Amino acid sequence: MKAAVLNQFNSDLSIEEIDVADPGPHEVLVRTVASGVCQTDRTMQCGAQALALPLVLGHEASGIVERVGSDVTYVRPGDRVATCASAFCGVCRWCMSGELQHCEDKKRARPAGRTPRLSRVGEAVDAFVGLGGFAEVLLVHERTLVRLPEAMPLDIAALLGCAGITGLGAVRRAANVQAGQTVAVIGCGGVGLNVVQGARLAGASRIIAVDKIPEKLEFAKKFGATDVVDASACDPVEAVREITRGGVDHAIEVVGIAVTIEQAFAMLDTMGTATVVGVARPDVEVRIPATELLLEKKLQGTKMGSTRFRLDIPLYCQLYLDGRLELDALLSERVPLAGVNAALKDLDHPLGARAVLTF
Repeated sequence: MKAAVLNQFNSDLSIEEIDVADPGPHEVLVRTVASGVCQTDRTMQCGAQALALPLVLGHEASGIVERVGSDVTYVRPGDRVATCASAFCGVCRWCMSGELQHCEDKKRARPAGRTPRLSRVGEAVDAFVGLGGFAEVLLVHERTLVRLPEAMPLDIAALLGCAGITGLGAVRRAANVQAGQTVAVIGCGGVGLNVVQGARLAGASRIIAVDKIPEKLEFAKKFGATDVVDASACDPVEAVREITRGGVDHAIEVVGIAVTIEQAFAMLDTMGTATVVGVARPDVEVRIPATELLLEKKLQGTKMGSTRFRLDIPLYCQLYLDGRLELDALLSERVPLAGVNAALKDLDHPLGARAVLTF
């Protein structure tokens, strides 16, 4: 199969022929139809983590099952599926408590000593978070997959495996936004737009989109933002506090840098909650005024929207098919595998919501 392989950090991916092993007992071979190009892929390409190389990036994919291992019971050939990095083992303490995002054994690779899932001239090739979506074929553990409704378009479904579950889950599961509450959303890319429409679905009375790019703010209005704040032209904290006459019930941060996390906390009204969705670098530290804690304000994080993806993704598919969830506008560009490097570089100065590789 052809795949986009990262051989050296801070370099372009190369399109190469990769060998794929036969499915093991709990593994599934999926023919890729679409794969989203996420900011996380770009940061990994630039060396944000010391991942093993060579590496096939991509983690937001959809496709059709071609073969299954001998012990697979959840899917069968012909099923339409999406992948999710929030895989689960089903038996660790986190899985047993319903917190799949913290699973201790996500089955992202075969045990040491076994033939690797992917290889190149006998050399093992890693798949990012056990998926490797920038490839014509995926060989994954069955617990990374969720079945999709027959009517769900696969290129749209690919958007749910990361941006969708993270943004919508941050509202539903992590922040638990209630009808009538006020919400500020800092960062209006693909994930942030899903936070905006998640707040709309939850019945938030005011949804304030905050970003430095005016085009993104205009886009956020289409997804349900009632107000917008151009953080390049004013103090966003003061602007949000003025709009709400005191602060918001929820500030959801989707950038992952110290200044915006601190701004999210500063935007809160008494007993408000700031939820950090953005993935910060390991050396980032955040400072908050300790006296603000006396007002029972909270600062918390969420990983992949605290999702339970086999429950959540089918729900989001149904909401989309019913016309209640906007996903079409999130897909800003369809590109072939050969266009992956341009799509990744576009993330450095993004104006659209999400580019998707189509196969």
